[in-house]
Amino acid sequence: MVDSQRTTDRLTHARAAVFAIFGLNGFLLALWVVHIPAIRERVGIDHAALGSLLLLLALGALGGMHVTGRLADLIGSHRTTIVFVLMLSLTVVGPGLAAAPWQLGLALAVFGFANGALDVSMNSQAVVVEQRYRRPIMSAFHGLFSAGGIAGSLVGAAALAAGVRPALTLAVAGVVAAAVVGRAGPRLVRTEPPIRSSSPGPRAGYSRRVVLLGGVAFALMLCEGVANDWSALQVQERLGSPESVAALAFGAFSATMTIGRFVADRVTARFGSAAVIRYGTLVAAVGIGAVALSPWLVLTLAGWALFGLGLSGALPQLFSAAGNLDSGSPGANMSRVVGLGYLGFLAGPACIGWIAEATSLTTAMVVPLACVLLAALLAPVLTPTAPTR
Repeated sequence: MVDSQRTTDRLTHARAAVFAIFGLNGFLLALWVVHIPAIRERVGIDHAALGSLLLLLALGALGGMHVTGRLADLIGSHRTTIVFVLMLSLTVVGPGLAAAPWQLGLALAVFGFANGALDVSMNSQAVVVEQRYRRPIMSAFHGLFSAGGIAGSLVGAAALAAGVRPALTLAVAGVVAAAVVGRAGPRLVRTEPPIRSSSPGPRAGYSRRVVLLGGVAFALMLCEGVANDWSALQVQERLGSPESVAALAFGAFSATMTIGRFVADRVTARFGSAAVIRYGTLVAAVGIGAVALSPWLVLTLAGWALFGLGLSGALPQLFSAAGNLDSGSPGANMSRVVGLGYLGFLAGPACIGWIAEATSLTTAMVVPLACVLLAALLAPVLTPTAPTR
C-alpha cells in the first residue's frame, strides 16, 4: 500500500513537472514574439531583413528537432528535457541583447535550436508520463503550452506598456524559468535507452505509420500556421473590419484551442484518439468553411472559433501515437513527426500568401479546408480506434 502511494505521488509530481515545462515553453516563446517589433527597431532592420533572420530561427528549430530524437533515445528524455529547457531559458535573452543584425541572427538560431530540441524532448517525456498514467493526458500538456503563451503575451504587453527594456524582461523571465526547472527537473520520469532487437528489421524511422503521422502533423500544423498569421487579415480584407476588431479572429481561435485541449483528454478516454482526430477535424472543416463563405462578422468569428476547437485535440493525439510506436526508437519517431509538423507550420502561411496573391485570401482558405478533410479521412489508420481506458 505504501509503495503504491509512493508510485502515485511520483507520477503526480512528474505530471506537474511536465505541465510546468510545457507552460514555460509557451510563456518564453510568447514573450519573445511580443517583443519582436521593439527588437527590430533596436537592431535597425526592415521587414525583409527581419523575415530573413526569422528564417534562421526556423532552421535552428529544425536542426534541434533533428538531433534530439536520437539523443533522447540514447540518454533519456528526462535528461534532454532538462538540458534544453535550461538552454531555452538562457538563450531567450539573446535577441533582446542583440545590437546588430548578425548578432540577432546568431541569437535566433541558437534560441530556435533550443526550442526545437525542447519540443521533441518534452513531448517524448509527456508520452512516458502518459504511459505510466495509463489514460490520455497528452492534450492537457499542450493546453498548458497554450495557456503559457497567453500568459507570456500578457506579461510582455504589460512590460512594454511600462517601458521596460526587452533585454531586462527576457532576462528576468529566463532566470525565473531556470528556477522553475530546478524544481521540476528532478521530478521527471527517468527513462532508459530502449532495448533494440538484434535481428535485422525495417528502418522504423521511415515506416509507413511514421510517414502517415508526420504527413498529417504537417497538414494540421499548416492549419495552425494559417490561423496564426492570416486570421486577422482575412477578416479585415473580406469584411472590411478595423484592425482592432479583426484581431478578435485570432483571439477566438486561440481561446477555443486552449479550452479544447483541456477537455480533449476526457473525450479521448471515452471515444478513442481516432474519433478525436476524425470528428475534431470535421468540426474544423465546418469552421473554416464558414470563414470562407460568411459575409457576417459574428459568423466568421464563430468559424475561427470552431476551427480552433476542432484542431485542439488532434495534434496531441498524433504526438502520442508517434511516441507509442513499437519500434525501439520513440525519440527518433517523435523527432520526425514533430519536425514534419513544424515544416507545415512554416510552409502554410507562405502557401496562403502565394495563393491569395493569385486569387484572394478567402479563396486560399481552401488549403486548410483540404488539410483537415485529409486528416479526417486518415484518422482510422493513424491511431487505435478503441477508447484508451
